Amino acid sequence: MLHKVVQVRLYPSVEQEIQLAQTFGCARWWWNYALNKSIEAYKETGKGLGRSALNAFLPALKKAEDTMWLSDCYSQVLQATTLNLTTAYKNFFEKRAGFPKFKSKHGKQSIQYPQNVKIVDGNVKLPGNIGIVKAKIHRTIEGTIKTVTVSKTPSGKYLASILTELDGENPVTSVRAASPTGEGKIYGIDLGLKHFAVVTDGEKVSKYDNPKHLAKHEKNLKRKQKKLARKQKGSNSRNRYRKVVAKVYERVSNSRQDFLHKLTYKLVSDSQAVIVENLHVLGMVTLEDSLTLRYRNHKLAKSISDVGWGTFTNFLAYKLERRGGKLVEIDRWFPSSKLCSNCFYQIGEMPLDVREWTCPHCNTHHERDANAAQNIRAEGIRMIKAEGSAVSAVGGDVSPSLGRKSKFRHSPVITEAPTSTVLGKLG
Repeated sequence: MLHKVVQVRLYPSVEQEIQLAQTFGCARWWWNYALNKSIEAYKETGKGLGRSALNAFLPALKKAEDTMWLSDCYSQVLQATTLNLTTAYKNFFEKRAGFPKFKSKHGKQSIQYPQNVKIVDGNVKLPGNIGIVKAKIHRTIEGTIKTVTVSKTPSGKYLASILTELDGENPVTSVRAASPTGEGKIYGIDLGLKHFAVVTDGEKVSKYDNPKHLAKHEKNLKRKQKKLARKQKGSNSRNRYRKVVAKVYERVSNSRQDFLHKLTYKLVSDSQAVIVENLHVLGMVTLEDSLTLRYRNHKLAKSISDVGWGTFTNFLAYKLERRGGKLVEIDRWFPSSKLCSNCFYQIGEMPLDVREWTCPHCNTHHERDANAAQNIRAEGIRMIKAEGSAVSAVGGDVSPSLGRKSKFRHSPVITEAPTSTVLGKLG
């Protein structure tokens, strides 16, 4: 089955806003209560509480005098909250995410309806007492509605993410033979901060500058954050002005998303495979490695977070999957900057300020980022061939031996120091 998500804007009435606020509050309270119970149970028994065990608390809570208001909340919203909490725990124990956090009423609010949501005359009908909510549906909702997540952003906007199920299957992920007309290209991408992406298809190198979304709004944001900081905590004035600051962050987020969607669509539309480095973004912005401590500072962490490498890779992954393409992530320690893309000679050291260099073995002159992108592409094609997929490498031959020259056949972890990934992204 195919799954598709469409996000639409909601315009609830004043009464519906009150009802949604109550539902947000119930779901948030139940999440925090269930999370606390799970933590206590784990401390006492060494085991957490499952979905059924947590839901068993709800009937008694709805009858208790202090929490009787839970009975006013649509029951499936609370059950969906339980499911999301148990999923968060599973992701934590399988090391896909951090430990579940308690929710605050000051952050983004969301609830989930697992069924019974309908589209009525271009509006969204929510189950329970809320009813039909005015909506701006900008594209056709295709397929069967499975789950709808209603959220309220810090700036005060209401959104509904509608997950639908369609008949059919995603195209089989495969690497098609590239044609001379340019269809089915294989892209190698070197991500960085100076240039967001340096892209090569084997013949042509394209550079996409870093838009620096946050820097464009930094002065405005700083001025408004100062005004917010001067307002008395808990006052209506502070609550109103918090939305003003939130709108600036929202504009930054929207511009980043727009840039990433457009670039990934451009790359995916004519490619059979896209090859990138498997970057450890969290490790770049946290002080966890003494070897790279001196290279990490607040400004660098902010720039890395703003550029959106992780989101870019996620966008590429799902868009390629829809089209039957392939995303290949090579090892983050692969020495892409230190290899000559012509003869595969590897030099020992390459400081960050070296933007161009000449191979001492074959005398080929390289531009650092373009050479790295070519090496990333070649390594990705080698990995694809090792899987047994047929691939035609337009714009350059790939060694049929499925590997680099014996001169540097060694562990990729040893070939570059741990600082290289952070340093390589600065340029």
